[in-house]
Amino acid sequence: MLLSLIVPCFNEDESIPALLPALDASVAELTRLGHEVEVIIVDDGSRDRSPELLRAATTTRAWLRVIRFARNFGQTAAMAAGFNDARGEVILPLDADLQNDPADIPALLAKLDEGFDVVSGWRKDRQDKAATRKLPSMIANRLISSISGVNLHDYGCTLKAYRRDVMAGVQLYGEMHRFIPIWAAWNGARVTELPVRHHARHAGESKYGLARIPNVILDLTLVKLLWSYGTKPIHVFGKFGLASISAAALAVLLALYFKVTGQKDLVQTPLPLMATMFFLMGCLAILTGFLAEIATRTWHEAAGRPTYFVRETYAGGKSEAPAARLRALPGSAGVRG
Repeated sequence: MLLSLIVPCFNEDESIPALLPALDASVAELTRLGHEVEVIIVDDGSRDRSPELLRAATTTRAWLRVIRFARNFGQTAAMAAGFNDARGEVILPLDADLQNDPADIPALLAKLDEGFDVVSGWRKDRQDKAATRKLPSMIANRLISSISGVNLHDYGCTLKAYRRDVMAGVQLYGEMHRFIPIWAAWNGARVTELPVRHHARHAGESKYGLARIPNVILDLTLVKLLWSYGTKPIHVFGKFGLASISAAALAVLLALYFKVTGQKDLVQTPLPLMATMFFLMGCLAILTGFLAEIATRTWHEAAGRPTYFVRETYAGGKSEAPAARLRALPGSAGVRG
């Protein structure tokens, strides 16, 4: 089986001298187990000595390819570039700072052999600062699990194993790489997690902090909306529109009640103005929903994307087309990088 290891890298010249021997050992072990291996390191616009070190590494490692970005585009874009370039049947991303341990890869592969499509690493004994990394991560993971319905302890762990057909059609935008297991599970993939080793960063500095929390919340909201309403936007816009029109009707009734009972004249209350505002907002929301429906249907038909996925088909008691286990739903197209 051909395996593709994807390693996003940004300003890691202090970690690369230790990363390369670790990859050497991992490739040798995976080759011994009968796998072919390719490693794709994506240099995300590093401004230190990383490009020179990686270029030199490719001269002695036939299994290594390096993709260098013109500037820093972020981890999601780096992972997307690696996924697009990968040729393996199984894709395994991992960090360049060696906090993920490449020695855990055989255990992930063994879990895939049990029939799973995605195996997510779980840094059960995480070696990071509690206040700035572990606690916010724990809160975020619980929030993501409760909203998505996909219960994982550690969405932020880069080390994961994906069958290639699970990634078909998945396109990453923004900072959505952490939500790939959610898209896969919603599309019918079998997702599980496995405790993996986690090491303290021995060189360099972390590129992440508390500032990314708002991004995670916004991305999670977008993922939920795309999945729930990606093929039926009129439902979300229409419900808001109907609620606004109902609020307008309620405001009119209240204004008339005050008028009839002699409590207040129409000009003495803001209710008529509120009724007008809510009514116009409702009409605009419904019209926006209609336009979104037209745009969505046009895009689906032009792209030729179905609104369903097929795991396999049977005829005469046998599977007819087992080649593509999963086909991406249209909502997955809202996720590329």
